[in-house]
Amino acid sequence: MTRPAPLPPGGTIGILGGGQLGRMSAMAAARLGYRCHVFAPEPDGPGMQVVAAVTVASYEDEAALAAFARAVDVVTFEFENVPAATLATLAALAPCRPGVEALRICQDRIEEKRFLERAGVPVAPWRPVHTAADLAPALAAIGLPAVLKTTRLGYDGRGQAVLRRPEEAEAAFARLSPKPLILEGFVPFAAEVSAIAARGADGTVAVYDAVENRHRDHILDLSFAPARLPAAVAEAARRHAARVAEALELVGVLALEMFLLPDGTLLGNEIAPRPHNSGHWTLDACLASQFEQHVRAVAGLPLADPSRHHDAVMRNLVGPEGLARWSGLLATPGVAPHLYGKAEARPGRKLGHATRLLPLGALAERAEAELLHGL
Repeated sequence: MTRPAPLPPGGTIGILGGGQLGRMSAMAAARLGYRCHVFAPEPDGPGMQVVAAVTVASYEDEAALAAFARAVDVVTFEFENVPAATLATLAALAPCRPGVEALRICQDRIEEKRFLERAGVPVAPWRPVHTAADLAPALAAIGLPAVLKTTRLGYDGRGQAVLRRPEEAEAAFARLSPKPLILEGFVPFAAEVSAIAARGADGTVAVYDAVENRHRDHILDLSFAPARLPAAVAEAARRHAARVAEALELVGVLALEMFLLPDGTLLGNEIAPRPHNSGHWTLDACLASQFEQHVRAVAGLPLADPSRHHDAVMRNLVGPEGLARWSGLLATPGVAPHLYGKAEARPGRKLGHATRLLPLGALAERAEAELLHGL
């Protein structure tokens, strides 16, 4: 595939969404000589604090979208809950990377499961649940325990219910919205793993080392880079992420979240077609972060080398408890702290992250208590 002409220095990248992923993407873009313009419905988001221009308008405001498209050279997004119709409107006016089809697939868990299976990535057993009448046959096929989820708009544990007894299903179906839903087999995983893959406009793919993730209250708490896994398993995770990026014909960055079973099998769970929380460690442990890779792909530049120069442990700073760590992290040697500029420290809100850098190989050699001390 021939690489399209790259966006020249001084060009403008439009970003849909004003959160911290857009903020860090805009900072990477500035390093490469680009301006950014954020479009989002809410004012003063973290991404808006570091860009050259801002549009505050509804994603359904066609006049505002048209003006935004005229003001930028290429459009991307920082989260996948942007309405697909919004991206379709913009795609008629400006290049959009990733495109409408990638967004459509990753917005719908049913489409996502079908796509992963077509791409050759194993997934947990699943069934669509369009109506309450679909519950009984789905439960009979999958068994209990199982997880009932919304197909759209769920994140950080929202929009799902674990079913352990048949009588819980009806109430969970009534509570969860929007419909339809999806029932997935409960996975007794040994670890949660993710890998970040970038695909350039010329079809080149670069994949970062797979990482091991731990969650607290359904929100990512820790990422260990590289994942402390057998080499063959870690390489399989990277291959799965590359396969997804290629099958999706992505131009940009994606994260593939996976479950590791006790027998070493990896099951694909979710695709995020943009930079991802579990890739924040790349800001400090790699020459080119996931955000720089995303900008490079979107701008038509060659992808960078994704290799690490350090091992890393990344911790999310969530809510008031996370913010209380800030002053200590600033004084801790070997730790790179990042704060996102959010005004309110609400419980469950991601306010920043901190990454401990370690010599290559240290993750496999040191006790976990030592790795996490002071982090």
